[in-house]
Amino acid sequence: MHCEAMLSCGMTLSFRSEGPAFEPRSVESVEKALYSHSVTVLRCKLSTWCEQHCLYWEHGVDKIFKLEPGQKSLPGCNKRIYLVRPRMLTMKFIADHINTEIAKGEKRTYKVVMVPRKLHKCENILESEGVMGYVTIDEFPLELLPIDTDLLSLELPEFFRSFYLDNDTTWLHTVASSLLNVQRLCGKIPNVYCLGKGSKMVFDLMQTMFECYGEEKSTKHSIGQLFIVDRDVDYVSPLCSPMTYEGLLDETFGIECSIIDFGEVAGQGNVSKQLLTNDDEIYSKIRDRHFSHIFGYLSSKAKDLQVMYEKKNTLKSVGEMKEFVANELRTLKHQQKLLEMHIGACEHIMKTKQKSDFEEYIKTEQSLLEGSFTSDNVNYIEECIHKQFSDLLTLKLMCLLSQTQEGLSAKDYKSLKTQFIHSHGFHHLVTMFNLKKIGLFKEQETANSKSSTTTRKSNYKALNKKFTLVPKADINLKDPNDLSYVFSGAYTPLPCKLIEQIMTQDTLIGLQGVGNLIGGLHESVTTNKSVGKARSNAIDPALKVILVYFLGGCTFSEIAALRFIARSHGFKVIIATTAVVTGNSLLDLLMEKRTR
Repeated sequence: MHCEAMLSCGMTLSFRSEGPAFEPRSVESVEKALYSHSVTVLRCKLSTWCEQHCLYWEHGVDKIFKLEPGQKSLPGCNKRIYLVRPRMLTMKFIADHINTEIAKGEKRTYKVVMVPRKLHKCENILESEGVMGYVTIDEFPLELLPIDTDLLSLELPEFFRSFYLDNDTTWLHTVASSLLNVQRLCGKIPNVYCLGKGSKMVFDLMQTMFECYGEEKSTKHSIGQLFIVDRDVDYVSPLCSPMTYEGLLDETFGIECSIIDFGEVAGQGNVSKQLLTNDDEIYSKIRDRHFSHIFGYLSSKAKDLQVMYEKKNTLKSVGEMKEFVANELRTLKHQQKLLEMHIGACEHIMKTKQKSDFEEYIKTEQSLLEGSFTSDNVNYIEECIHKQFSDLLTLKLMCLLSQTQEGLSAKDYKSLKTQFIHSHGFHHLVTMFNLKKIGLFKEQETANSKSSTTTRKSNYKALNKKFTLVPKADINLKDPNDLSYVFSGAYTPLPCKLIEQIMTQDTLIGLQGVGNLIGGLHESVTTNKSVGKARSNAIDPALKVILVYFLGGCTFSEIAALRFIARSHGFKVIIATTAVVTGNSLLDLLMEKRTR
C-alpha cells in the first residue's frame, strides 16, 4: 500500500507502507522525526530532494510532487497527505484535486496537515467546496527554523502584509507560541523590551499563554534579554540599498533558508545551489564585510591557497605525499571551488549594478537620507519613471522620499503617483492605496486633511536628530567602528541603534519620548542587570545573551549590524524573524500584479 503527501513549500510526498494499512503518527512523533531535518524539508526544491529522500523512504514515502496551480489530479496510490501552509488559495487547489478525482471515480484517503497551525477559514474553504467529508485535518507546529548558527526564521513572509496592511492578528499567536517554546527550552527570559505596537501585543499574548499553560518554576535561563521589534518602527532600513556582501547576494541572486542558486556563475561542473552558513570558512569571513573590501580579502585568500598548493613541491617522501593527499588536498580543492564561486558572484554583482545606473541611484538615495536637494531628487525619480526603470527600484525611491520627508506635499504626491501609474499600468492604483494605507508613500498630514486610512507618521527627522542616524563624520568601511557601515555610512538602522543604546546604558532613561515616535516602547525587567557600563564578575552570564525577534521581517543589513554590536560589546546575539526580507520583497507583497 502507498500514501502520497503534498507540501505547499513546494513539494508533494507519497507514502508507501508494506503490510498493515498506513497509520498516521501523532504530531509529537512527526515533530521528532522532522525537526532534525526541518531546514532540509522547507529548503529543498525538487532537484535537491533526492539527496534526502532516504528519510521519507524510511517513513513510507513513495512519491514526491510539487503543489502548483492548475493541477486537477495526480497519479499515485490510495493515500495522500498535503503538508501545506494555511492559505485559502492552497485549500482551493486541494479541493480541486479531490473533486476531480472523485468525479473520475478514484478512491483515496486524504489528510491535510497545516503548518504551523490550522485555521478555521481554511476549514471553511474545504467545507464550501464540498470536500470536508473526505479529508482529515491536522496541524504540525513547525515554528522557528535554524537558518544559521545565530539566525532563526518562521519563514512567514506573508506576516508583513497580513498584520501591517490587513490588520490581521492571526499570526501573532504563532509568534507568541514560538517564543513560548524557545523559553521552554532555554528558561523564561527575565528582561523583555518591546519596540512597537505589535511587539507589545505579542508580549501580552505570550504572558497569557504562560498563565494558561503554567510557568516553569525553575529560575534558570540561558537567554537574559529579549527584544521584540516591529517592522514599522523603521521602514527606511529595508528601503536602503544593502552594501554588505550577504545583503547584495540576497538582492541579486536571492537567498532562501540559506540556500542560494548562483546559476551560470557557478561554472561548468560545479553545483549551482550552495548552502551559505558559517560552516563555509570563506563566507563566514566576508558575509558581513562592506562590498568594497571583499575583493581584497578574496585576493589574499587566493594567494594563501597558492602557497599551500606549492607545498607539494617540497615533499620528499612517499609518506609525506600520502599524508598531503589524504588530509590537505581535498580541503584545498574544496576551498578553491568556493573561492572561484565567490569571486564569480562578486563580478556578477558588479556587472548587474553597472547596468542599472547604480552610482546615480545611490547618490540620490544618500541625498534623500540627508534631506538635501529635494527638488533634484524628485527630478531623478521622475526620470526613472519616464525611462521605465524597474518598478520596484522606482517605488523604493518614492517611498524613501516619503519616509524621509515625513510625507509629501499634495502636489508632489499626486504628480509622482499619476506618473508612475501612467508609466507602469493602472493596476498600480491598488499598489498606491496599499502603500498609503501602510504609511510608506503618503501625503503630509495637515490640520484640515481627513484620511480614510489611519497610518502612523514616519517621524524620521526627530529620530535622526536624537540618534544621529545619518552620521556626520566619515566611516571607516574596512575596519568599521559604527553600525552605519552596512549602508556605506549613509544611515544607521534604527532598531539596531535602539538595541545598542538600551543594552549599553542598561536603562530606558532618556528614551521615554522615543516610544511616542516609534509606536510604543515597553519594558518588563525582572532581573537586576549591570551589563553596560559597570560590569561585575558576579553578573549572570545569561544576561549577555540577547534574542532579537523581528515582526514583519528583517534584512541582512540589520543582521550584520546586530552581529557588529555583538562583536563590539561582547554580547551573544541571536536573531529571530518572521522572514528575512529585502526592500524589493516587502514592496512586492504590497504590489498589485497585472492580471492578463
